[in-house]
Amino acid sequence: MAETTQPALFIGHGNPMNAIESNDYSKAWRALGASLPRPRAVLSISAHWYVRATMVTAMDGPRTIHDFGGFPAELAVQYPAPGSPTLAGEVRDLLRPVTVGLDESWGLDHGTWSVLAHMFPTADVPVVQLSIDRSKPPSFHYALGEALAPLADSGVLILGSGNVVHNLETYAWGGHPAVPFDWAVRFENRVRRLLDAGDHGPLVEYEQMGPDAVLAAPTPDHYLPLLYAIGAGRGRSVSYPVTGIEGGSISMLAVRLD
Repeated sequence: MAETTQPALFIGHGNPMNAIESNDYSKAWRALGASLPRPRAVLSISAHWYVRATMVTAMDGPRTIHDFGGFPAELAVQYPAPGSPTLAGEVRDLLRPVTVGLDESWGLDHGTWSVLAHMFPTADVPVVQLSIDRSKPPSFHYALGEALAPLADSGVLILGSGNVVHNLETYAWGGHPAVPFDWAVRFENRVRRLLDAGDHGPLVEYEQMGPDAVLAAPTPDHYLPLLYAIGAGRGRSVSYPVTGIEGGSISMLAVRLD
């Protein structure tokens, strides 16, 4: 049976507690998952596998990684989705001549499972993670996204998971509502305008977008997954199934490219 073409997605995953809470974001992720044709697998690029290499998980049963501290015991949930060594091999082949290591030790970190626990709550869709090589420039990551685009036509959901705006130093801790910082709103709005125009150049060279970019993405890890998604979805129509800014400085924006 022919596979259904999948969109490319970027999800702002935010606080790990979103994995177990019923809130506007988690409800939107559930609705998003229900709206998609069933994928044969998910390829996730998470902000939380940020290392000096390009690697892909290649085990049959990836472990659930609880890569955080100070949260309630209820968050120690398991997401027992199968892996896909076959998809890992496809990713390695598509990304040549970049060397891609086949990894059997990582698993699914919370950037992946906290979202998929709502999108595919029965954990029956195979999931593979691709690392982010921290030693490479943004253009490298966008090019990898472009190279991965053929997977969407074979039923693979390409999922970047991070946050367009991610500044924990300015975050309003304590669970109380916070008015979004002006710079956070301006940067997110500029990202959306560029996406709407299909103008990816400034998004790739985001570090040159001025003081707002410095505040919005003080480190690259949460921003770079966006480049994989928009590289894979280049030329497609753009929509935003989830919006909002949490704690004043964490963008929960989701980007869908069909």
